[in-house]
Amino acid sequence: MLFGYFRQKKHNRIIVERQYAALTATARTPVFYAELGVPDTVMGRFEMLSLVLILYFRRMRQSARGGQEIAQEIIDAFFEDVDHSIRELGIGDQGVPKRMKKLAGMFFGRLEAYASALDKDDASLLASALRRNIYPEMGDDAPDMAGLAEWMMDAERRLRALDEEVVETGSVRLDTPGGLL
Repeated sequence: MLFGYFRQKKHNRIIVERQYAALTATARTPVFYAELGVPDTVMGRFEMLSLVLILYFRRMRQSARGGQEIAQEIIDAFFEDVDHSIRELGIGDQGVPKRMKKLAGMFFGRLEAYASALDKDDASLLASALRRNIYPEMGDDAPDMAGLAEWMMDAERRLRALDEEVVETGSVRLDTPGGLL
C-alpha cells in the first residue's frame, strides 16, 4: 500500500511537470505580447501565466478527484516558480514572503474577476478586467484587451470540451491566437 502511494506521487509529478511546462509555453507565446497588448515585462509574463493557469483551473474544477490533486500540485509549482523568479531578480530573503503574499493576492483577485466575466460569458466585462489588471497605472489610456478576452473565452470553451483522459494525463494544450503550440 505504501509503495503504491509513492508510485502514484511520482506519476503525478511527471504529469504535473509536463502540464506545467505546456501551460508556461502557452503563456510565453509571442503573439500575446506582440499582437494582443500584453507588455513583455516580468509583470506582463506573470499576468499571462496567471490567466492561462486560471483557464486551466476552471477546467480542472469539473475533473475527478485526481485531476483536482494535479491542479493543486500545479498551483504549488506556479508559486515555487514565482518564488524562484523573485529571488533571481535580487530580492533578498527578508523581502520574498512579502512579495509572495502580494503576488498570491493578485493571482486570486484575478481569478475572481476573470471567473465572474467568464461565468457571465461577457467578453466586454472580461476585457475591462484584463485592462484594469494588466495596466493598473494607465486607466482609460490602457490598450484594448478585447482580442485577449476573446481568446480567453474561446480557450475556455475548448478546454470544457476536452476529454477527461487528456486532462488526467497532463496533455492539455491550449490553442494560441497563432495556432496550436
